Amino acid sequence: MNARDNEPVITSYAKAPARAISAGGVHYAYRELGPKGGIPVIFFVHLAATLDNWDPRIIDPIAKNHHVITFDNQGVGASTGQVPDSIEAMADDAYTFIKALGYQKIDIFSFSLGGMVAQALVLKHPELVRKLVLTGTGPRGGKDIDKVAGTTYYDILRAALTRSDAKEFLFFNRNATGKPAAKAFITRLQERTVDRDAPISVKAFQTQLKAIRKWGRSAPADLSKLTQPTLIANGDNDRMVPSVLSEDMHSRIKGSELIIYPDSGHGGIFQFHDKFAPVAVEFLAR
Repeated sequence: MNARDNEPVITSYAKAPARAISAGGVHYAYRELGPKGGIPVIFFVHLAATLDNWDPRIIDPIAKNHHVITFDNQGVGASTGQVPDSIEAMADDAYTFIKALGYQKIDIFSFSLGGMVAQALVLKHPELVRKLVLTGTGPRGGKDIDKVAGTTYYDILRAALTRSDAKEFLFFNRNATGKPAAKAFITRLQERTVDRDAPISVKAFQTQLKAIRKWGRSAPADLSKLTQPTLIANGDNDRMVPSVLSEDMHSRIKGSELIIYPDSGHGGIFQFHDKFAPVAVEFLAR
């Protein structure tokens, strides 16, 4: 019996304890919350993101009834090691982390770069994953994925000129609905005030961009091999990972479900968190 089993259940991401585990020579930083037992939901985060970049309005509703784990992959945030320059190697690191925690079966919730890593992981270890949520992401060899770096640097510059967070430009439309949604999202990311994660290094960020470019230029993966129930979601105007790629994945993953939110961008699920979180909860509960 683990002493932690007697701890009260935490369902607020702002209060999720920071943990670490060593595997394969890497010290992985992670957080966990929600009731233990059952199949855990592992969250795979986006480009340049750390543990502090998950929207609590997405995590908290899922953590009400599920054991939720977020983690920094190798070389990111408080995790040690070096970021690999391929998505497939990132998937291998994620597998090492999940196995170190002792899990034989997981659900995955992924966003953006995390969705690419999740696809690579499921294709290599199909037995590990029960259900898959792919948001704001695209398939290997997807059209224009290799242009993510250019869009990202352009928006980082635009954000710097207005002293804003680059995610306001990258994730949201710059219009009357997008701008307030962006500000609200950035504010929610600050709800955790203690024990925050280390920021990602510039070198790690650049290596991630290199891996995304390589993924975009690689031969397409055979997504017909994905037999897990899959939920795909995005905004209708994703400038980072074109929205049409969500439809492409949907057409190739048999039985998958697709939601495209109107008047929203890469961060459509965050803009529409009040609509999307219940859908994700219902999908994972089936």
